[in-house]
Amino acid sequence: MEKVEQKVVDTIRFLAVDGVEKANSGHPGMPMGAAPMAHTLWSKFLKGSGKDPNWADRDRFVLSAGHGSMLIYSLLHLYEYDVNMDDLKNFRQWGSKTPGHPEYGHTPGVETTTGPLGQGISTAVGMALAERRVAAEFNTEDFSIVDHYTYVIAGDGDLMEGVSSEAASLAGHLKLGKLIVMYDDNNITIDGTTKISFTEDVGQRFEAYGWEVISVKDSNDIDELEAAIARAKKNTSKPTLIKVPTTIGFGSPNKAGKSSAHGSPLGKDEVNLTKEGLGWNTDEDFYVPQDVREYMDKIIVEKEEERQVWEKRFKEYRSKYPEKARAWDIWHSENVPAEAFEDEELFEFDEKLATRAAGGQVMNVLAKNIPNLMGGSADLNASTKTYLKGKGDFQAEDPTGNNVNFGVREHGMGAILNGMSLHGGLRVFGSTFLVFSDYMKPAIRLSGLMKQPVTYIFTHDSIGLGEDGPTHQPIEHLLMLRSIPNVTVFRPADAKESAVAWTEALKRTDGPSVLVFSRQGLPTLDEIKEDAHKGGYVLVKEEKDTPDAILIGSGSEVSLLVEAHDKLKKEGIDTRVVSMLSWELFDQQSGEYKNEVLPKAITKRLSCEAGTTIGWRKYVGSEGVTIGIDGFGASAPGNVLMKEFGFTVENVVKNVRGML
Repeated sequence: MEKVEQKVVDTIRFLAVDGVEKANSGHPGMPMGAAPMAHTLWSKFLKGSGKDPNWADRDRFVLSAGHGSMLIYSLLHLYEYDVNMDDLKNFRQWGSKTPGHPEYGHTPGVETTTGPLGQGISTAVGMALAERRVAAEFNTEDFSIVDHYTYVIAGDGDLMEGVSSEAASLAGHLKLGKLIVMYDDNNITIDGTTKISFTEDVGQRFEAYGWEVISVKDSNDIDELEAAIARAKKNTSKPTLIKVPTTIGFGSPNKAGKSSAHGSPLGKDEVNLTKEGLGWNTDEDFYVPQDVREYMDKIIVEKEEERQVWEKRFKEYRSKYPEKARAWDIWHSENVPAEAFEDEELFEFDEKLATRAAGGQVMNVLAKNIPNLMGGSADLNASTKTYLKGKGDFQAEDPTGNNVNFGVREHGMGAILNGMSLHGGLRVFGSTFLVFSDYMKPAIRLSGLMKQPVTYIFTHDSIGLGEDGPTHQPIEHLLMLRSIPNVTVFRPADAKESAVAWTEALKRTDGPSVLVFSRQGLPTLDEIKEDAHKGGYVLVKEEKDTPDAILIGSGSEVSLLVEAHDKLKKEGIDTRVVSMLSWELFDQQSGEYKNEVLPKAITKRLSCEAGTTIGWRKYVGSEGVTIGIDGFGASAPGNVLMKEFGFTVENVVKNVRGML
């Protein structure tokens, strides 16, 4: 190793140490141990340029061990991304570009939000999958315009989390050879050493998944690290795990190799001792030697030249393959082609249809005009109706398919979808039963935080699914999903509302959408009004100037409210029926529109939804009534359950009478 390279490694270490020390908060130990592998990867392998952090063919780097965020911030600064020295000095401060954990869209060069352990490595699987799919679509014999790797630095905690096991298993099955994970194997957790909880042979586990496993002996030997990464790159038929036995807090006389180096500053005295021990400048914090700057300048120029060569080749590709280039532009556009929403088949349905079936029908119509619509289910295509007909299966042997078989891996599926979306070029979806959205909550939350337009499809949305019983019958799940910031939830009342939900979801470019569909067949309501696109609208209007009461519902309960309206009408009680397709969309509308749908003067209101009643009070007010379920379901035919739990015309009518 050249002497200047050792200086680069120590520069990374001490920028991280100083950032944590100044903030008096953070995780110094991980960057201190992982700096050599990070330097080796970034300087000798990683394709990328700070002049265009979004270059399509850049390698993706994911710091899955996101608590070590000062590692990536130090790298981004040295490689002249838009992270300056003041940003490093403002680590973890209000308004800074350097938050406590890396955040996508907040810091240039950060590919995904990490910190919740296991999410980064799992998201990276999605990035590698997307690279394979987009490459299969656009590469030609003479142009490999998509040819990049996904690199990860992950720690013990990442590999303990179950989501990483789900994703790694699928990555091995799919033979995602351009995925390389560097395992920061420091044997330390917050509570002590890994001997107290994590003594398995990680290498054997990943070999069983179908990964190549490479072991490095000396984590500070850059030549050995370089050889390991080069070997991993040659194996394009298997993803690779490189085990790197690091020392957390490397160089610290009193904290190296101890859990005390993990999540708190070293302290001023220990910082000085560490700098003295490694021969570093103790007079100046955030110190970058001049020869390090000069060394970095050469690397930065080389990487930018590599990007420019690609840009030139892409111009040649565009000239030789204009149709493929046009398709490339469509695939990489934020917006879905407008013609996708103009197909008349979108609203052509049979008289009675489960919204899961309607959703599947709509999805396949949309796919005709959205060639990059890609996704799958957690082994539930037959139930969720989310298979793209005629689009093929994505497999190791044939990466041209748009259907992904995620297997029974809901959490892994959610993280992989995030990675596919972040990579670019694809509009993605995933499906399972609504009750199993519990397994996916952390990934869905990150979709919202990162503003990724992932579409989540959840079917079997209530006790109406019947005999499978309370383990499969969602109660609190709608509220849970609605409570996640920047997530838009749709629960359509019939087939036509299902089409509206799908089109609104695909129009979103700044966050995820959740489509919630029924198992049971539902009657097709009257012609859907344009206002359905506003989330909540008047489905059935009163005959008087003002209604006696307003009935509000979503999903399968809306048709029930329509029947109740008709019965109440015969009794001389005039009601309005409001279909609340999406709380979030409705809440975004103007105050004037919301008052048109739910006039403030009409305080007699009733909500009906086969889930928890919590949350409905904001629509029914203090004088209103909520019909729902605040306990668990039961095992019986769906129609029996709906009756026993009070989802009947008679119960709605009785409650309206009681209000009046």
